[in-house]
Amino acid sequence: MNPKSATMQSSSRTTTAIIFLGGLFFLFGFVTWINGPLISYLKIVCELRSGAEPFYVTSAFYIAYFVTALPMARVLLRTGMKRGMMYGLWTMALGALLFIPAAEARSYGLFLAGLFVIGTGLSLLQTASNPYITVVGPIDSAAARISVMGICNKLAGVVAPVVLGAVLLDDADALQQQLATLQGEALSARLDEVAARVVRPYAVMAAVLFGLGLLVRFAPLPDLDPEVDAGTETGDDRSVLSFPNLVLGVVALFLYVGVEVIAGDTIPSYGESQGMALSEAKHLTSWTLMSMVTGYILGIVAIPRFISQSRALQLSAALGIVIALAALFLNGQASVACIALLGLANALMWPAIWPLAIEGLGRHTKTASALLIMAIAGGAVLPPIYGALAGMANIGPQQAYWMLIPCYLFIGWYALRGSRMRRWVGATG
Repeated sequence: MNPKSATMQSSSRTTTAIIFLGGLFFLFGFVTWINGPLISYLKIVCELRSGAEPFYVTSAFYIAYFVTALPMARVLLRTGMKRGMMYGLWTMALGALLFIPAAEARSYGLFLAGLFVIGTGLSLLQTASNPYITVVGPIDSAAARISVMGICNKLAGVVAPVVLGAVLLDDADALQQQLATLQGEALSARLDEVAARVVRPYAVMAAVLFGLGLLVRFAPLPDLDPEVDAGTETGDDRSVLSFPNLVLGVVALFLYVGVEVIAGDTIPSYGESQGMALSEAKHLTSWTLMSMVTGYILGIVAIPRFISQSRALQLSAALGIVIALAALFLNGQASVACIALLGLANALMWPAIWPLAIEGLGRHTKTASALLIMAIAGGAVLPPIYGALAGMANIGPQQAYWMLIPCYLFIGWYALRGSRMRRWVGATG
């Protein structure tokens, strides 16, 4: 095969992968970002206390990545990428079906179990798809490709809260007023009616996920081995944890996912605390994600043509600090708008951290990718901490956002220094 034909074939392979995986990332986004309105909905249906308890929704969903990422990496070794993605989608379908008995029993525990199973399926999908999209083209433009995936993901995130909010909380303000006047069996019966609203959308979701699993199995997706196609095979016998750019990248990704989920999933309740009606506040997650889409578009245009991946991460961290401080010192809708604008600061963090963290890992790429997927547990840990702080009378919802500042500072340090480290200080060999 002549070089020109090989280049055209490689370009076609990359385009096919981007289009197909873009559809999967849209799905990831839809399933992930319905958690915002789901928190408000389950707070009503399951009669949850304020504070950290409603944010167990994010904990149950994101902790699945930490618990299952390494086992899912082993599954992929046995199944290959296509079958692995199919099994991931079917696992998500099973989690969606758990919402049906959860709604019938109005059991918060069953709802959380369903979210954990959905997160497990996503863990398998993400463990396969993120390294795949990283190495399907040149490594120095990986952030731009991941930005395309991010646009698909966050566009779904813009749509999902609006769709689910309309189905579950269409009459939110009137419903809250009505429930406040009911007691005993009348209250229980009304809550059962509201709980039943979740059955149809999640049944449809389960059917779609199952069908997509079959579609993935027979899709014309090229087979890649991330450790070979990265072009960085190495005979280095060091352990995977001896690479500082990876270990520190896992920490940076953990903090990034935490602040991203805080910005997206706490903003409805924060908007309420700033005087907005629930009928308005339930859509605020979509505004955060629209900010992220804007950031992704900037990344596609700028990386690597005008700025490097590490430089984009530096600028994003600095912007995050500035916007978070503005949210802390402004009040009312201006402060809420700043939380939505954090999406702009967060947009390029995942696309930049991922390739910086796996660069030069060679044969360790699959394990490294699983460790990075585990870092998504930041979305399970940080939001409940925010919720606990927000529930304290001497702190409150606004001042609880101070926890964002050290997270952005570490991410900025990783961009400046940590991502460049290839050996720990004092290491030999």
